[in-house]
Amino acid sequence: MPIEKNTVVTFHYILSDEAGETVESSRSGEPSVYLHGHGGILPGLAEALTGKEAGESVSVTLTPDQAYGPRKPDAIQRVPAKHLMGAKKWKPGMIAQVNTEQGPRHVLVAKVGHKFIDVDTNHPLAGKTLTFDVEVVSLRDAEPEEIAHGHVHGAGGHHH
Repeated sequence: MPIEKNTVVTFHYILSDEAGETVESSRSGEPSVYLHGHGGILPGLAEALTGKEAGESVSVTLTPDQAYGPRKPDAIQRVPAKHLMGAKKWKPGMIAQVNTEQGPRHVLVAKVGHKFIDVDTNHPLAGKTLTFDVEVVSLRDAEPEEIAHGHVHGAGGHHH
């Protein structure tokens, strides 16, 4: 059964940067699960997985334009310190969470002042060429309700 639209895909991945350093890996925990053909993962990764079978592995390298976009130099914003969540004391280089009109976002602390903190709103992986080494663990057909909602339900899925 090859991966096509409306296939529920369970996979393990190792994400590395240009230097070959591991940025993220699912290997130490549960595999990731997504509904193919409904967004939810980077388009370039979905494209590379199309047609693959359970047990197959694929390696795909995405440029910043295919991944999280180029870094925007003007993406520094000054926010009141009380709006940052995730730590009591902030230092440059730490990742903080802020609530925006579009929902929670992760930002990089750039500079810490007394009442205000300058944060870099670029995605932490913006500007990076990324390599995904993916192993397809299992596949199944999506349930009609999952297709209607556009995501996986139950184990490894979202429940709203």
